[in-house]
Amino acid sequence: MTDERAVENQSDGAGGAGPDGGPEHPGIAQLFAVLASGEILAFERLAKEADLAPDRRGRIAFASMAAAEMAHFETLQAELERRGLDVIAVTEPYMEVLTRYHARTTPRNWYEALVKAYIGDGLAADFYTQILPALPAASSSVVEDTLSGTGHSEFVVPQVRSAVVANPALRSPLTLWGRRLLSEAIVQAQEVLATRDELAAMLFESSGEMASIAEFFDTAQEHHARRMAALGLG
Repeated sequence: MTDERAVENQSDGAGGAGPDGGPEHPGIAQLFAVLASGEILAFERLAKEADLAPDRRGRIAFASMAAAEMAHFETLQAELERRGLDVIAVTEPYMEVLTRYHARTTPRNWYEALVKAYIGDGLAADFYTQILPALPAASSSVVEDTLSGTGHSEFVVPQVRSAVVANPALRSPLTLWGRRLLSEAIVQAQEVLATRDELAAMLFESSGEMASIAEFFDTAQEHHARRMAALGLG
């Protein structure tokens, strides 16, 4: 392999070999790179959005979520490094689209920050859960380990529900905000899948275990509707 080809493989996550040196579907490394990108950006955003909290309790809650995201990132970083891949190089191709998502969904107030944290955490859990059937056992255990760290946003539910009851004028703007979060997340996912053929093929074609892309997004919308209802929105 030429030096030029090695750099290209690092940047697109196409390592070719698993941690044991044997052949591995190139979509695995791409998946871990996408997930690592999302986790590190989620950590950065939660740390920034904690400043919107009205008190220390809220800042601590967001700090706990940010710490969980960093732990997820470190797990994925270790898996990429076991495959001989540099985490900065392989996550770089995804940073623009994921940064664009956060730029388009920057909360203007604490309640928008709460809803974003809860919806984002739920969408991540949905994605992890839905991709598990498409993965080989060794890779699915990594995703399951990451999945076990989701759910830190449950504290949001009573806060948003009580706020909406106390001030019904919050319901409409927060409902629209929740819809925007979902639509932007779907656009983000579609952009990533459209540029990574190996990843899309592994998840939706090769295994025969996972639903079609359309069904995948339909399921995400169903789960989103339930979460919005739990928040007292919609």
